[in-house]
Amino acid sequence: AVKTIRVDKGGINEIDIKRYCRIEKIPGGTIEDCRVVKGVVLNKDVVHAKMKRRIEKPRIVLLDCNLEYKKGESQTSLEIMREEDISRILEQEEIAIRKQCDEIIAVKPDLVFTEKGVSDLAQHFLLKAGITVLRRLKKTDNNRLARVTGARIVNDTCDLREEDVGHDAELFEITKIGDEYYTYVTSSKTTAVTVVLRGPSKDVINEVERNLQDALHVVRNVMLNPRLVPGGGALEMALAHALVEKGKTIEGVRQWPYKAIARALEVIPRTLVQNCGGSTIRQLTALRAKHATGDAAVATWGIDGCTGKLVDMKELNIWDPLSVRLQVLKTAVETSVMLLRIDDIVSGTKKASGGDGPVKEMPM
Repeated sequence: AVKTIRVDKGGINEIDIKRYCRIEKIPGGTIEDCRVVKGVVLNKDVVHAKMKRRIEKPRIVLLDCNLEYKKGESQTSLEIMREEDISRILEQEEIAIRKQCDEIIAVKPDLVFTEKGVSDLAQHFLLKAGITVLRRLKKTDNNRLARVTGARIVNDTCDLREEDVGHDAELFEITKIGDEYYTYVTSSKTTAVTVVLRGPSKDVINEVERNLQDALHVVRNVMLNPRLVPGGGALEMALAHALVEKGKTIEGVRQWPYKAIARALEVIPRTLVQNCGGSTIRQLTALRAKHATGDAAVATWGIDGCTGKLVDMKELNIWDPLSVRLQVLKTAVETSVMLLRIDDIVSGTKKASGGDGPVKEMPM
């Protein structure tokens, strides 16, 4: 999924998970039924029952306008004196909608998506021309469709040109899952994907979604910056040793920040040992001694999160993305600096009783 949405922009990889990797949750089935669809999946059905529900290699038009009679902005009232005036007004509406439909039919699309509404009259004209219509799409879904189909989103039917029609989609199909209709627009060359999640209940699907989001962002971080560092507290212990050694070369008070950060970094391996119920002092001392040798081969040694023993992270294959570890360290240092700069704290909350009126005098 992440490889599909990767786009090269001037030598820079752009991976926008939020906009172009949508997660569609469909209750029912099992977790094994989850799959990645190269394209867009929408919880929509056609506007008219007689319209086609499957089209191969469709010509697609994307609109951001109403296909219905446009009412005036100011409130108008019509006084009709004769019977034929009503038919003339209705005729005017029909002419306006027919004009919009003729402009769409002129570019010969098989499929029309619009973000707004479609009137019954417009449905009738487009059905006669053999065009399938879907209405009331979200803006984000329309942007994804533009990526899948290669079409341009048009704001008015009079601006439609041949180059605005999308030809990249390979299949348009509507399938019924449970009581709902789902529209699939797929293409093998697309740079937008939809991950369809299935599960017996909404709680299970939501849990799978949370885990999937974490996994997607890890893959994204690795693809943007393909460098890894050992996990299991190995990186923190190696950094702590390097900072202690650096602190020894500095005289006076200036060496203490180095030692303080080194001590703080040892919290990660210490916590891992505590979580396993291991001997914190013994294991930390052994790990510190291992890293103190200064050998590059032991720099990947850390704590096994299951047993609490010292293990080489290369053997367990436990790695963290470098970008994540850098961000953790930056945030920790910046937070510490910010706290040290605070001289005093002024409370901005009201007292639980008595409001913020005059304070009572203390009894003598």
